[in-house]
Amino acid sequence: MLLVHYPKCSTCQKAKKWLEGKGVEFEERDIKEKKPTKEELKTWHQKSGMPLKKFFNTSGMIYRELQLKDKLPDMTEEEQYELLATDGMLVKRPILVTDTAVVTGFREKEWEKLV
Repeated sequence: MLLVHYPKCSTCQKAKKWLEGKGVEFEERDIKEKKPTKEELKTWHQKSGMPLKKFFNTSGMIYRELQLKDKLPDMTEEEQYELLATDGMLVKRPILVTDTAVVTGFREKEWEKLV
């Protein structure tokens, strides 16, 4: 299991504590230091079954600065993957990656099903 997170993010901290509290073994990855690649994002998106928009950190400063709310609908999936891969802070976090599924954000009920 892989936890992709930003250590300073309070939601990410909650998610990590929750996993540790459950005794779950996982690998950690700082999304700012080692941003997801375009290929990883594609794989995770396909595994997740979620719309690609769910992989964007819509409350982040970069998202707002780039006015992505208005631009995303006109971008191809390929362009969106490329954009997400440019900066880890554009990506919704935390991301929990298992062998069979991927979820973004931390919602206990959703995570409970995976661990």
